[in-house]
Amino acid sequence: MSAADLAGHARIASLVKQANRIGDFFAAWPDRHEAIDGIAAHLHKFWEPRMRRQIYAHLDQAQGTGLSDLLLQVLRERRTELQP
Repeated sequence: MSAADLAGHARIASLVKQANRIGDFFAAWPDRHEAIDGIAAHLHKFWEPRMRRQIYAHLDQAQGTGLSDLLLQVLRERRTELQP
């Protein structure tokens, strides 16, 4: 594996970890729809377009490996809203 491949893998691993932490926070909300809205709003507001492009590339290329079920649901359901 090349240095560029390793760097890309580390970048995706970091994004997956960040996304799951956001998901963990909102997963504690009793209303799942509000949790989904909260995650989508957070990603849209605080993640720059480059980060959102990378997480969607990961979703498309690796089926979102490592992402929680809640994050996968948000990314799939809100794609038109979140994908730059």
